[in-house]
Amino acid sequence: MTGTDLQTTRAEAVRSPGRWLALAVLVLAVLLVAVDATVLGLATPFLSEDLQPSGTQLLWIGDVYSFVIAGLLVSMGSLGDRIGRKKLLLVGAVAFGAVSVLNAYATSPEMMILARALLGVAGATLMPSTLALIRNIFHDPKERSLAVGIWGAAASAGAAVGPVVGGFLLEHFWWGSVFLINLPVMAVLVLVGIKLLPESRDPNPGPWDLISVFLSLIGIVSVVYAVKEAAVHGFRWDAAAAAVIGLAALYWFARRQLTLPSPLLDMRLFHHRGFSGAVLADLLTILGLSGLVFFLSQFLQLVQERSPLEAGLIELPAAVGAVGAGLMAGYLARRASVRSAVSGGLTAVGLALAACTAISASTGVVALGIALFVGGIGAGLAFTVTADVILSTVPKRQAGAASGVSETAYELGAALGIALLGTIVTGIYRGFSAPPGIPADAAAAAHDSLGGAVEAAKELPPEQGAAMVSAAQDAFTDGFQTAAAVGAGVLFATAVAAWFLLRGQKLEEGLEHP
Repeated sequence: MTGTDLQTTRAEAVRSPGRWLALAVLVLAVLLVAVDATVLGLATPFLSEDLQPSGTQLLWIGDVYSFVIAGLLVSMGSLGDRIGRKKLLLVGAVAFGAVSVLNAYATSPEMMILARALLGVAGATLMPSTLALIRNIFHDPKERSLAVGIWGAAASAGAAVGPVVGGFLLEHFWWGSVFLINLPVMAVLVLVGIKLLPESRDPNPGPWDLISVFLSLIGIVSVVYAVKEAAVHGFRWDAAAAAVIGLAALYWFARRQLTLPSPLLDMRLFHHRGFSGAVLADLLTILGLSGLVFFLSQFLQLVQERSPLEAGLIELPAAVGAVGAGLMAGYLARRASVRSAVSGGLTAVGLALAACTAISASTGVVALGIALFVGGIGAGLAFTVTADVILSTVPKRQAGAASGVSETAYELGAALGIALLGTIVTGIYRGFSAPPGIPADAAAAAHDSLGGAVEAAKELPPEQGAAMVSAAQDAFTDGFQTAAAVGAGVLFATAVAAWFLLRGQKLEEGLEHP
């Protein structure tokens, strides 16, 4: 194809209305993966009653999905660059639907853990493929910014809508229904995607290095596991060993990429200040925000004693703010500057966290809604602009791998946020004093978790039970306030760092040239 032909093809792609229908298909995929990451939380009590997993098995059921996704995102993004992003997306969508059935009808804890892990493998094929296809469908940078904004809004909305959808389904159906909702969405995605999505790949990809895939998976999963275990049980030998193995694997991975003629991830991308700044902003934004949302959900249900559906609805303003800001992010970044948009977004998330330092059992819905709305605006603004920066600073042939880096930062940030802020909440919570006269076994259950305190109180006389739950709720609130203050400090510091790292960074203005 000549240069003139290629330019004509791109111009036609820009004018084609089909590109927006193609985006709708990609949004379906990201919406579903985001919903699936949060919908299980509310189903856990029902699943526990049915499958009767041990405490450790229950943790693995909750965590293994995000572990596997985080470990495979870069590898799957790179695989899409090689075999074709459309092909990987459609194969992954079929697998996601099939494994969802396995999740819904799991009959043992072991089967459920395996099913969640396989769902993570399928999910890892979807996220980087969607963002990489946007990079190749939308050649006009302004349109691409809007498309990335819609993509980011879907991810934010899906994470926030998950608890609402889960709450509704669990009030009307059995726990497996939270997985079966994936099937009709995936069917539409595959049938429409075959017709509308264009294929794109790296024209000279080189081999897919399986050693690098293994090192990436082992490295990330081990590090995330170590952080989560340390948060729950302290720095035991198993967490320390996992951390050493993970860091060694990641170091070997990075060194190996520098020597391969066709690396899984071009480490030289991180020499670009804009790319590194955007990835750092992604990681730390979600670190603060995920910790807020995770512990706020517990606060609403166990301290303010709201139903799961009511708690999910209270968290919706975050999604509304994220969607609105995501759609406007590209325009604002061009009118002001990239660093103003990202630093402003990070500051807004920090303000939302700072507001949570004043939260109490009597805090009203309006105050919570305003704080979450501000945080959602900040997250939508920061995520969308950084995703655009990441896509804009790499060659199109590496779009999948770069998208994988962006998504890995998101997953790692979520895991680290819950783990690190969880350490603070747990440490302060376990320091509370049970009222005099409480039996030792009830006091031990209460010190384990706030949920444990609520359950243990049911076996005590009403007066004693109420006193113990009140003391536990106060301790949890103190821990939540302290964690919110630390999270706010991290976000404000990141806002300052982004201001300097993204200095001079601009979003493209005109149609890309061949």
